Amino acid sequence: MNKKIAVTLAVALPVALAAFAGSAQAQVKERNIRVSNGINEDHPVGNGVAKMRACMADKSGGKLKLQAFWGGALGGDLQATQALRAGTQEMVITSSSPLVGIVPVLGVFDLPFLFTNEKEADAVLDGVYGKYISDQLPAAGVVNLSYWENGFRNLTNSKRAVSKAEELTGLKVRVMQNNIFLDSFKSMGANATPMAFGEVFAALETHAIDGQENPLVTIDTSKLYEVQKYLTLTRHAYTPFLVLYSKKLWDQLSAEEQTILSECAATGRDEERRVSRELNDKSLANLKKQGMQVSEVSKDELAKMREATAAVYQRHEASIGKEAIERLKTELAKIRGAN
Repeated sequence: MNKKIAVTLAVALPVALAAFAGSAQAQVKERNIRVSNGINEDHPVGNGVAKMRACMADKSGGKLKLQAFWGGALGGDLQATQALRAGTQEMVITSSSPLVGIVPVLGVFDLPFLFTNEKEADAVLDGVYGKYISDQLPAAGVVNLSYWENGFRNLTNSKRAVSKAEELTGLKVRVMQNNIFLDSFKSMGANATPMAFGEVFAALETHAIDGQENPLVTIDTSKLYEVQKYLTLTRHAYTPFLVLYSKKLWDQLSAEEQTILSECAATGRDEERRVSRELNDKSLANLKKQGMQVSEVSKDELAKMREATAAVYQRHEASIGKEAIERLKTELAKIRGAN
């Protein structure tokens, strides 16, 4: 009797396992997923997308394909995000800043001097606070799969070396078309000027503006060293990229497909951050090699800049949401206390 049971199990078990595997595989359909980016493929996001694509192919048996469109080929980040909301495009990887008009709570990431280093930013974005923000996005028609890195922003100008808070006074500095950035630089005494990035190089070249602020990789790859002499490592803001998926199209995916996309977005995140941080160091070295004069900001001067911009938090509390700001302050206090 026992022998018969053993024989039956030996025959039935592989069949059952095969059926289970077939069932799981059936939950994954052939899909070509389009992802839009405002940046070029040679940016660290390109490395992240390549890693995510390979991960998706591996986990789906080649059924889930990721097709990337670079340099705003499917429209700017805001336009692409609107396409996601309408359900006419699957994915976009975008900085949080352009989306503040759609999801005001994302303005929390534009607040000045929020993070002191990448480790803090990772802990916040990959932890309970990052989930708290992500949980608010489906109501706007998008799902956030992961936070990638845009990076810390730094100041450049053509007039003078800046290492003290008061040396910002009077500098005409281009900022993103974003009220929080505008307010932050005005609070530090600069003549803040909102301008599209595509206009920046020419404006610097003709001295219509004195300076601008961006991550080091952007300063380097855009060759701003040709029209800027001074670089100050202010690290005044850290903005993440969001890997967004259309809520309408997300709801049409199986649970298995959703899991694959979420897990592979995290795999891509780790690669993108690694490459971004390596390239950040290389960009700084190249900017020095190109002749830029680099200034650090001391702790005392940084404290002055923080003090000058402290009221920015309060002034934008109504638009961002008091709860979002207070939660973030609490989370950062926990992280800093643990370290």
